[in-house]
Amino acid sequence: MGFADISHIAFPWDLLTGFAAHARAHRDGLIDLSVGTPIDDTPEIIQQALAQAASAPGYPATAGSVDLRQAVVEWFARRRQVPGLDPRGVMPTVGSKEFVGLVASLLGLGPGDVVVHPDVAYPTYDVGARLAGAAPFAASDVDQWRHNPRVRLVWVNSPGNPHGRVASISELRDVVHAARALGAVVISDECYAELAWSPELRDGGVPSLLDPRVTDGDLSNLLVTYSLSKQSSIAGYRAAFVAGDVSVVQRLIATRKHLGMIVPAPVQHAMAVALRDDAHVADQRARYGRRRALMRPVLESAGVALSHSEAGLYLWGSASRALGTLSDEATRLAVTARGELPGECWDVVGYFADRGILVAPGAFYGRAGADHVRIALTSSDSSIDQFITRLS
Repeated sequence: MGFADISHIAFPWDLLTGFAAHARAHRDGLIDLSVGTPIDDTPEIIQQALAQAASAPGYPATAGSVDLRQAVVEWFARRRQVPGLDPRGVMPTVGSKEFVGLVASLLGLGPGDVVVHPDVAYPTYDVGARLAGAAPFAASDVDQWRHNPRVRLVWVNSPGNPHGRVASISELRDVVHAARALGAVVISDECYAELAWSPELRDGGVPSLLDPRVTDGDLSNLLVTYSLSKQSSIAGYRAAFVAGDVSVVQRLIATRKHLGMIVPAPVQHAMAVALRDDAHVADQRARYGRRRALMRPVLESAGVALSHSEAGLYLWGSASRALGTLSDEATRLAVTARGELPGECWDVVGYFADRGILVAPGAFYGRAGADHVRIALTSSDSSIDQFITRLS
């Protein structure tokens, strides 16, 4: 395992600093919808579980406690239509971002290897490939990489961040078949799976990469990474896990033991309790659903055309018509940002900043998203009321 130097890669969120300052100067203050940070209180049942496990004098298991691994197995069977997972194929992680960023390195990828990720995607897939010394490849179509023998790792993200698109069973099957022909590992980032909005998804659930309809019962080289941050409002706990192919998971555990990458014991206990309680997840889903229902028509009336957004914590939109004249400051900021990272999204970011609202530019997520913005649902009800007032 080796690490390439990625210190020279610019952190894209730094380009939002000026827009944030401009939005903060609004007479009624800043409404920050740029980051999907949960803001609702952690459910009492989880807080109590954490407190109950607060006495933890010994080292926790890198592989996770028996109880946590069993809770993950039960959750997949109950909520994701994935029965019969082997607990040995489960491993907790310190949030999902560390896993996304490090897994290419932990799997031994390096120069000459290719890591495929969606063409509109969370930037850490790209950064993780570069950290390993491998080459990231943004692709929206399996045919773009189907016969490339250099492909060693393929990322799926469903529901997708930023756009909320959900991959179908047939699409997931196509990815699995193409990757297996190359001997590549497929990892599906499914951390928004419990936040589905369209009726058909609420009824049938968001398909998982580990679903038998996708795998035909064979989990070889298939992993799912999942975070409880969003569904349970515990981003501060750094509570996530990986599940799937036992041999790949055991290989990761062996490496992580050497590195001391362990989820704290109290957090492991709280995760197990959270995974077994569906009621708090339903409550949180309902909160986000109410905010989404209020925000969507206002955005559309303002001239923002929403696409996908059928699941997840965000609304993904572009300007369907001229949104209005930008202030001199917003214009200056948009011109400067576009010089660093091209995209029509910056004018839309400026439009919102003039109203004291900060949203994320689609250019952060790849050139294919450069005319869109991502608008998070993670704001208080009072802030959502303000949001509606300012756009109306």
